[in-house]
Amino acid sequence: MQSFQTELENPLVEKDIIELEQKIRAFKEGSISEEKFRSLRLARGVYGQRQQGVQMVRIKLPYGKMSFAQWKKLADVTDEYSTGNLHLTTRQDIQLHFVSLDRTPEMWTALDKDDLTIREACGNTVRNVTGSDMAGIDSEEPFDITPYAHAIFEYFLRKPVGQEMGRKFKIAVSSSEKDSALVFMHDLGIIPRIKKINGKQVRGFKVVIGGGLGAQPFLAKTTHEFLEEELLLPYIETVLRVFDRHGERNSRHKARIKFLIHQIGIDAFNELVAVEHKAITDKKVAIDTNRFENISLPTGILPDEKIQINNPLNFEIWKRTNVKKQKQEEYFAVYVRVPNGNISSHVSRRLIEKLKPVIADDVRVTITQNLQFRFIKAEHLEYVYSVLEAESLAAPGFGSAADIVSCPGTDTCNLGISSSTGLSIVLSQLIEDEFPEFLVDENIAIRISGCMNSCGQHGIAGIGFHGSSMKVKDKVIPAVQVLIGGGNLGGGEARVANKVIKLASKRAPDAVRVLLNDFKNNQQQNETYLDYTFNKGEKYFYDLLKPLANAETLLAEDFIDWGQAEKFATAIGVGECAGVMIDLVSTLIFEADEKISLADESLANKAFADSIYQTYAAFINAAKALLLNHSVQCNTQIGILNDFDKNFTDKGLYTNHGNFKELVLQINKNEPTEEFAKKYLQEAKDFIVFASEFKEKTILN
Repeated sequence: MQSFQTELENPLVEKDIIELEQKIRAFKEGSISEEKFRSLRLARGVYGQRQQGVQMVRIKLPYGKMSFAQWKKLADVTDEYSTGNLHLTTRQDIQLHFVSLDRTPEMWTALDKDDLTIREACGNTVRNVTGSDMAGIDSEEPFDITPYAHAIFEYFLRKPVGQEMGRKFKIAVSSSEKDSALVFMHDLGIIPRIKKINGKQVRGFKVVIGGGLGAQPFLAKTTHEFLEEELLLPYIETVLRVFDRHGERNSRHKARIKFLIHQIGIDAFNELVAVEHKAITDKKVAIDTNRFENISLPTGILPDEKIQINNPLNFEIWKRTNVKKQKQEEYFAVYVRVPNGNISSHVSRRLIEKLKPVIADDVRVTITQNLQFRFIKAEHLEYVYSVLEAESLAAPGFGSAADIVSCPGTDTCNLGISSSTGLSIVLSQLIEDEFPEFLVDENIAIRISGCMNSCGQHGIAGIGFHGSSMKVKDKVIPAVQVLIGGGNLGGGEARVANKVIKLASKRAPDAVRVLLNDFKNNQQQNETYLDYTFNKGEKYFYDLLKPLANAETLLAEDFIDWGQAEKFATAIGVGECAGVMIDLVSTLIFEADEKISLADESLANKAFADSIYQTYAAFINAAKALLLNHSVQCNTQIGILNDFDKNFTDKGLYTNHGNFKELVLQINKNEPTEEFAKKYLQEAKDFIVFASEFKEKTILN
């Protein structure tokens, strides 16, 4: 590979990209282990695919917002480096598939020119901040959460505390008590509120923490009914510091913050968070809301071409289901159902060109893998519909049972067991053809994941499916686990769906028919599907679907998955959604030295808190290296400190300091001053010298 050159205005981004190119080259030359390289590229949004030799690249869109220029750049980039497709995700990212690893630095350079980043889009980092798609135009919002979501994104991007945690950390921001961002299923979520304090209207947030789906779903717990706005960013930072230090690192399946809170209890967790407050630089952070007040409104000048609507009846249904009134007088938002979240570069460019006169330069990707256009006047709705209809994107039923969320599943993901995208298309068509009355009903959400990890959010669905397999005699068939009864209660509260029964994948449409017909026939007046499933109970739905589980009536087609032509076979690879563990002694010593270099750099730039945290990470890496060299397994950072004293200090192997844990935990007992940063850094340098010498002696002996 040739040396890579960039011409970017942002030196931080330029440094990131050059480093990625250098690490790719080192990996190809064999001087960096696969495990180390995987961790680095994941933190740069580069993710392994099911198909060998190509990557998925994830691009962060904070709270789903993109400008016309960014959308066009994404279309150009997917044509140049990917397949011409943009995949919209449930975390409001854009994913490109089948990207060559060697070309990712070049691609990142192109993206950055329109202020798009892949930094921390994957790996054990603070992931993309998701937000309500109605933010800024929601008639029920106490205030616009857009500046706060953006501030979270900016504040924690490249923050040392969020680079190498035990697991990923997901944040969501809702615009109102309706909780359309689903904060209850996130590591941390906030809902805006206004409180009268000393006669003044004060902005703040309800804060919930410790939610998550996956194989073991947890609903988030409330830590604050009202946290004042200027305390928000400092509070999140202290939470991250506790998670980084106390979170599990050995078993990734138990490493999310929800497991830490479940293990020690929310009260103990809150106490640990309070201890960290002294160590952070910013005790209060004022968030600038003015920068988001200027809205780039459309000109409203339509092209001369005649408006053509082929299906007037569909247009009327579409207006009822896909058009929402904004809080701004005379303006509407339009939602576009994007099947499986996939939209081509060519369609994207045509939509930009044709819709630019009538929509704001502010397009939102929704958490349901759709698009939202805003600031549209009533007289332009017919034109917008005609443009969408010409692109086969005018399907009504946004938010309905037909608007199905699904992850890529076996199309590209290593962990996919059975097809989610193929089933999604079939079920969506089934609703439209057989149950059109449900197109105007937002009470039932159908969500599909290719495995139990819930990227398709099946765990909170009214009707959910996750990919699985079943052994029938001597054969394996594609299957789905059916879940019933999940949903959003508002205010940060929810119900998790119950696992009901496992069925052959090809019988999922029959299951939906049975469930919807049952609801139609037995629903009480004004009873929602969420209430109906709660009132009926899990056993009721098991009995209802049990006939579909009869293996004796399986047909030959049931042994072939949706969208496939060949006999089903499970082919599960190693998932990368959780990052990786790095357990090589030499690699850890090397990483400790890297952290010291970063700490020196931060100190020179007077970023004292960053320098201190990088110094802390150097201590941890070096201590972990020596413990692993002694065959002592390390689960948490706090465990490393305890184990080091037990195995080294107490046995007289380390005598430079009376208590290693006390030495390292100076980090949360001191203000982040220049004096402390210098002292702490020198102590870490001395320790790494000791660690390197001790390791060499061990090898020689």
